[in-house]
Amino acid sequence: MSNLEEQVAQLQAQLDAMKKQTPSNKLSMIVFSGDLDKALAAFIIATGATAMGMEVVMFFTFWGTPLLRDKNKTVGGKDTMGKMFGAMLPKGAGKTTLSKMNMGGMGTAMMKALMKKKNVASLEEMIVLAEELGVKIFICEMSMDLMGFKREEMIDYEGKQYVGVATFLAEASDSKIQLFL
Repeated sequence: MSNLEEQVAQLQAQLDAMKKQTPSNKLSMIVFSGDLDKALAAFIIATGATAMGMEVVMFFTFWGTPLLRDKNKTVGGKDTMGKMFGAMLPKGAGKTTLSKMNMGGMGTAMMKALMKKKNVASLEEMIVLAEELGVKIFICEMSMDLMGFKREEMIDYEGKQYVGVATFLAEASDSKIQLFL
């Protein structure tokens, strides 16, 4: 009987070890681009994954960071470089442009008009949907610091956190799917 108990204990230990190595039902995504088409793809994938029961974490870094600036918020106390980045980069999701065929803004306007005609959600609507579905948004603190962005100018979003790369990598390390957009 003790031999059987020992075998069961060994099997349980092996099972526990295997569970620790099994990735979570999670999608971890790096959003590096602030282009409209790439941001839309990121949010379509994120909301689709949550609809399939997956946990989703989106890590916004470098050019993806301006997407999350609130168009209605203004903050002071920025240095010269922060002011320059703030002026040169889009302020919020509504100011994004296409990565290809932008044609001085005409391509972006055509795409937005076509999306509206075909009842495709706008990027702003996709962000709201992502929040409602519980998609976590991580904003890279280093990118914000480099570009002179402040927490006070970012959108209000329930699942938002300001993190370093180590925090994102810890989240991504046990994810079933990892993407870079």
